[in-house]
Amino acid sequence: MTAYAAVTEIAPLHQRRTRLVTYAGVLAAVLLIFSVVVALATGPVAIPVGRLLTLAVSWMTGETDASMARDWLVLMNIRLPRVLLGLLLGGGLSVAGAIMQGLFRNPLADPAIVGVSSGAAFAAAATIVLGDRLLPLSPMMMQGFVLPFAAFLGSLLVAAALYVISTRDGQTSTTTMLLAGIAVSALAASGIGLLIYISDDRQLRDITFWTMGSLGGANWWKVSIAVPVMILLLVASKFLASGLNALALGEAAAFHMGHRVQLIKVVSIVLIGLATGVGVAAAGVISFVGIVVPHLVRLAIGPDYRSLLPISALLGASLLVAADACARTIVAPADLPIGILTALVGAPFFLWLLLRRERAI
Repeated sequence: MTAYAAVTEIAPLHQRRTRLVTYAGVLAAVLLIFSVVVALATGPVAIPVGRLLTLAVSWMTGETDASMARDWLVLMNIRLPRVLLGLLLGGGLSVAGAIMQGLFRNPLADPAIVGVSSGAAFAAAATIVLGDRLLPLSPMMMQGFVLPFAAFLGSLLVAAALYVISTRDGQTSTTTMLLAGIAVSALAASGIGLLIYISDDRQLRDITFWTMGSLGGANWWKVSIAVPVMILLLVASKFLASGLNALALGEAAAFHMGHRVQLIKVVSIVLIGLATGVGVAAAGVISFVGIVVPHLVRLAIGPDYRSLLPISALLGASLLVAADACARTIVAPADLPIGILTALVGAPFFLWLLLRRERAI
């Protein structure tokens, strides 16, 4: 086959893939807009879509009246911060899951499954119980800075430990990684159980919130903390994409292609820990988002991280917001923890993915 013939065969494939990525991106953006509108409109206090448009117009023009006061209060103080936090955490957890899968070169990797979220939850629980006794800090200081930092540190240490344990001679063992993750999760669960035993009633409620996962505590302060972290994650992931593509061929091949493999590893682990830690600190443990979303995107458009990461961010954001809208309407007026809902959907998906890989082997 001549070089010209090879190019003429490759060009249509590239064009088809470009169109597929474009369609997937547009579909993910449409789903994001739809889920945001539905989430803003639904809840114990329903706000029709037409009313949302009226409120938006009144906000832009500065003309409001007394009839809008209740809806405006619900929208700005309760529903909008919750939706924005869901967008940030859903996108961040999805991108973190995709980066982890690229780093370990395995689609089964996920911060929640391999124990990274458990490490963050244990650090958060320890801060809740011991922080009140050892650190004389205000509640805002504790919730705004100390707790996110502790959760980030816990997730970062677990992610780094898992990589060191499961990697030998540049090769990462998936079996070792999963077994080590199970051990870490068990240790974290026992540590959280001990902290629950010595906690008081208020601390017990806070720990229960972290372990079940919920966006019910969303506020503008948490949104302001999550925004810069998720922006950093998305910007950094853009520069990691080509390196993660090269790592799929192996670390030696990536090195010979000119990529700084060790720097990619360190940055990836920090980003995974940062996204997981902030997610746990803001909303508790929300599992399986990081494995379900990237895998769905990978099935649709392929494994190229240049398009996989941004589309995973869009789809993860829309799915978590939609899941939260379902969580607050299924048992209304009560609020079902969103971690229960994501685990209920994600666990069967993970089993299907595991069985699918076993058959392929």
